[in-house]
Amino acid sequence: MSWLRIKTIFKREFAAYFNSPIAYIFIGVFLVVTMWLFFQGFFLNGQATMRSYLSLLPWIFLFLTPAITMRLWSEEKRSGTIEILLTLPVKDEEVVLGKFLSSLAFLLVNLFLSLTLPITIAILGSLDLGPVIGGYIGAIFLGAAYLALGSYISALTKNQIVAFLMAIVASFIFFIIGSNMVIESVSPWLAGIFAHLGLGAHFSNIAKGVIDSRDIIYYLTFIAFFLILNVRALAGRQWK
Repeated sequence: MSWLRIKTIFKREFAAYFNSPIAYIFIGVFLVVTMWLFFQGFFLNGQATMRSYLSLLPWIFLFLTPAITMRLWSEEKRSGTIEILLTLPVKDEEVVLGKFLSSLAFLLVNLFLSLTLPITIAILGSLDLGPVIGGYIGAIFLGAAYLALGSYISALTKNQIVAFLMAIVASFIFFIIGSNMVIESVSPWLAGIFAHLGLGAHFSNIAKGVIDSRDIIYYLTFIAFFLILNVRALAGRQWK
């Protein structure tokens, strides 16, 4: 695997986000919606806390990340450029990793621009930075997991809308599966499995400000698993 080729693909894909106004619309919508929802109750609570904002991120990501990943492979397949891309002297895993890292970088841009919020709250009151840092770290891992899943789904279809909707449904299932509502409705042995598989449960643990290696390992395993599936999906293409 060549990191130089991965870097080249990364730069190509990352620049593609900003070659059209769609990226700026995504960023604007993300910032406006999250800020508006957060400040709806912030001044009523009278507390310098970002707990409600951090709890919103997983739900916002359910729609934001599929919007980012839906074009990664679907557009390439629809336009036929995927055949040119994958016949270049690059490995499938290099293309997959380059595209994934570009989508993650775009998500990080959104999160970076939202840092004005904790700065503002810290000026207004005494902000506990532990949960804020943990929440952002958890958001990065959760977003990366959504992106890996969405990228794999995008490789399965030529239709961007189908890829978008399938990614939302799949991400929601993986997020909600570890919730108390689901765990309490299944048998005890299934509850243990669901509690471990749920993306939301691991995010909640990190968002509390306690970084557990088990949560990090889970996210890295989840991401690697769907990136490998993405590579396998490309390996099974008919024209190879």
